[in-house]
Amino acid sequence: MEAYQASRYGFMTRELPGLLVQAHATADVGDDATAQSVLALTYQAAAAILTKLGEGDLAWIAADRGLVAARRLDDPVIIGSRFRSVTHTLLATGRFQVAVQLTEAAAAHLQPGLGSASPEYLSVYGMLFLAGAMAASRADDRATTRVFLAEAEETARRLGADANHLWTAFGPTNVTIHRVATAMELGDYQVAIDLSSRIDTSTLPVERRVRHALDVAHAYTARRRLDQAVDELLRAERLAPEQVRYHAMSRQLVTQWLRQCRGAPSRHLGDLARRMKLVA
Repeated sequence: MEAYQASRYGFMTRELPGLLVQAHATADVGDDATAQSVLALTYQAAAAILTKLGEGDLAWIAADRGLVAARRLDDPVIIGSRFRSVTHTLLATGRFQVAVQLTEAAAAHLQPGLGSASPEYLSVYGMLFLAGAMAASRADDRATTRVFLAEAEETARRLGADANHLWTAFGPTNVTIHRVATAMELGDYQVAIDLSSRIDTSTLPVERRVRHALDVAHAYTARRRLDQAVDELLRAERLAPEQVRYHAMSRQLVTQWLRQCRGAPSRHLGDLARRMKLVA
């Protein structure tokens, strides 16, 4: 997951097949909890990168297998993390209402442990609601989006600061980033732009910073501010070239910009499109 958060897409796609084989071989030997935990987390990494590459169906398979491995453990943190992974793959395959329902069921599963929750527990619980908020916003359910974001915000307050327990990057800043993302999904583009101008993402993992930049570029695009949208994506590319060039959302944005151009695209946009291999 360190490679995922560093946006090293090429490294992940090369290494994950072998890691999955090794994790299965170790887990199949016996019922060792550590081996099952490694298997579940390896499937999480696979589901995460496949989702970013737009391979929703394969991501669903990886997330489901990770949840099966997690359920062999008596560890609510690992199980909760797997529920979040499944929620993200439901998002990627357009099953938004099912993702909302899963968020509610998973939260009910985790709530009994909140009284003595560790930072890892709080981080997984909070991220579950952020994933659920994205699902609710894509389902155009404003009320549930607000409820989920409020729960995540309260959990971040309990955590106390931005952190990265169990590779969640959870904390107050990530909650605000999701307020931008959900505003985008609900069509509140100016709200998303205004919120984004007040966020400092510099302490977050690169993946989070760049994913936020994609949402901001999307918001600028919706407001017909193409130059600012392109500039936002170019800044993101300098941080994480692989993430910008191969992420499904950035490729959709650049394709949209090219189609909207009257005549030849600007030099910066044309060069970016060539680096992404969207044009010759």
